[in-house]
Amino acid sequence: MKKTDKKTLEEIIRVDHAGERGAIKIYEGQLLALKTIKQDEELKTIIESMKEHEKEHFEYFEKEIQKRNIKPTSLLPLWDLMGVSLGFGSAILGKKAAMLCTASVEEVIDQHYKNQIKKLGKDEEELKKKIEKFNEDENNHKNIAYAAGASNKGLYGLMDLVIKTGSRIAITISEKI
Repeated sequence: MKKTDKKTLEEIIRVDHAGERGAIKIYEGQLLALKTIKQDEELKTIIESMKEHEKEHFEYFEKEIQKRNIKPTSLLPLWDLMGVSLGFGSAILGKKAAMLCTASVEEVIDQHYKNQIKKLGKDEEELKKKIEKFNEDENNHKNIAYAAGASNKGLYGLMDLVIKTGSRIAITISEKI
């Protein structure tokens, strides 16, 4: 029976806690732009719905951090600022950019969660099931984003690359510190 080592488990919970909080901050930034500068009720409704899923995910990892006495990443304040900025900026650029932001992040998270699921042993079946469920939610968000107009064509391709690269860097750092 494969058992999950303590370091791996701590990294998984720490980074997922940070990532779900980051997703909330991105959506908060988008909603701020949509409530002040860009008026788009349809987009606002879509984002508010996805934000609710992220809150559910974050609350689960917040409880796991506390229950298991795991130190959250030291960079939460920086990730908060960057998440709100990314969200706000993408929404200001318009619906395609806002939805591309979601699609780009979720594509990275899909691979990230799949890698985590492989690392978890039989001793962490509940955590594995939660991550599998959350991954389904994230893939649904990606599909919603593409259906709502996300595009990675033309200059959006550069934005897609920047967001994916930034997401991967944040994941790597948040696992460790």
